[in-house]
Amino acid sequence: MNALYAEMLVQVEREIQLLDFPAKPANLYDPVRYIMSLGGKRVRPILTLLGCELYGTPYKNAINQAMAVELFHNFTLMHDDVMDSAATRRNVATVHKKWSSSIALLSGDGMMVLAYQKLFLAPENKVKMLGAVFSKTAIEVCEGQQLDMDYAEQNILELDKYLEMIRLKTAVLLTGSLQIGAIMAGVKQTETEALKDFAESVGLAFQLKDDCLDAFGSETFGKSIGGDIKEGKRTWLTLKCFELASESVRKELTALYQNPDLAFRVDAVKSLYVDLGIEKLAEQEVAVYSQRALDALDSIEGNPAAKETLSWLVNQLVGRTN
Repeated sequence: MNALYAEMLVQVEREIQLLDFPAKPANLYDPVRYIMSLGGKRVRPILTLLGCELYGTPYKNAINQAMAVELFHNFTLMHDDVMDSAATRRNVATVHKKWSSSIALLSGDGMMVLAYQKLFLAPENKVKMLGAVFSKTAIEVCEGQQLDMDYAEQNILELDKYLEMIRLKTAVLLTGSLQIGAIMAGVKQTETEALKDFAESVGLAFQLKDDCLDAFGSETFGKSIGGDIKEGKRTWLTLKCFELASESVRKELTALYQNPDLAFRVDAVKSLYVDLGIEKLAEQEVAVYSQRALDALDSIEGNPAAKETLSWLVNQLVGRTN
């Protein structure tokens, strides 16, 4: 593991352990403690720390803002799991399964408020910029989630619309995480646009890799394999399959998404993916976006150690198997 990333990961985990939530009402705060304890790569808060370090300011200056980002990210996961009717996350029960959907929704709302409280633990001259970036990021994530649900009802969707949806749902939070760290380093909001191409390209590569892992990963991925197919989501893999398939295969694929036998649906859809070489095409697309991210990073002037860590992180995210 990259040394700076490892150091930041330890710091983030320590700060999560130190988060002090009220004891009561337990059904509001216990789910928050639960989802925050499930671990993970903590990519988004570490990006906030790296955004600060990149511009020459010690990353610990942005630790509260990193916690805000992680609280917000887990809030979205908690609500997404309700909307997706997901039973597990990281191989354990989701909040709405362990408690209830109503509790998950309210606890998620609370996490959003807690995130703003952490975000604004900053010098007064930075609060307005932080609020603007965070709010813009948050509403765009909501837009992406809504588009995701809308598109699930459509059999065929243009790939460019799908890419815009995942840019909003996934990539903008990576962008916002970096920008928030840069603001804590004293960089003006307008100057943080230099990070946008990098972060959005990373986000697109990350989500396309996620699509691949959902269909072709292993159970160690932390979610059931074929979850997107079971939920009827039209991922990049599905849309590319529609694009390349013959009319008869398109009809077959459409029919499969109506099949109530979910295990059969997953196996049959994956078989069509294999026949058309969809996994290889998706991996090629991941490589294109990851290279675009690295090229954008090369153009950014900043702390060499932070840049090296960001480059390492790109390779970790797109080369992962879980």
